[in-house]
Amino acid sequence: MGSLRQQLTSSRLKEITLGTLLGDGFLQPMKNGNVRLEINHSSNQKEYLEWKYLKFKKFVRAKPYFVKIHDKRYKKDYFQWRFKTRSDKFFIPFYNYFYKKGKKQIHKNIIEILKSPLSLAVWFMDDGGRRNDSYGLFLNTLSFSLKEQKTLVECLKKNFSLESRIHWIQCGYRLYIPSKEAKRFCKIVNPYLLPTMKYKLSYNPVTTSFARLDRARDRGKTSITRQYS
Repeated sequence: MGSLRQQLTSSRLKEITLGTLLGDGFLQPMKNGNVRLEINHSSNQKEYLEWKYLKFKKFVRAKPYFVKIHDKRYKKDYFQWRFKTRSDKFFIPFYNYFYKKGKKQIHKNIIEILKSPLSLAVWFMDDGGRRNDSYGLFLNTLSFSLKEQKTLVECLKKNFSLESRIHWIQCGYRLYIPSKEAKRFCKIVNPYLLPTMKYKLSYNPVTTSFARLDRARDRGKTSITRQYS
């Protein structure tokens, strides 16, 4: 953990890697002892994936490629763009920090390394969005436990002065940035967001305007039943 903290102090690529692993990024240990990174994004986020590809290009041999994934449960096809890095020792400290018995986790000391607005912005581009019935924002942290969510709430408070809550939706927990904190959050991440990803923001720091609400549509999409503060 200490090694990763030291490395993150001066590397933009490592800050991007951190945000990616908080989001959709996946690490795989290889037989040669090194680790590789896999990145997948939906077809309508191809430009974002290409941005990541350029950032990690020195680790990549093949260009991004298009894949179709069939979900047998819902009998539905999903279309994604994907690339994988070659295995490299660069990713070993991240794997040791984020994975336990092959499963991604939030380290109890994440507060010591998640300090960069760039990391927060990448995490938001990966897994964030805005509600339509309020100016609140969310981070889809559904794969993490309630305990891990509480650690992230503490981290956002201490390192970014952001108040957040834990909401239970239909399929798990996710972090919620309430409306009163939305303007501050958007100001923090806006300089690092790709233009094509700024639709996720509920507040535009440049025009100082808030997004139009669509309460009926949001009620149809989500149902929040429990809240943890």
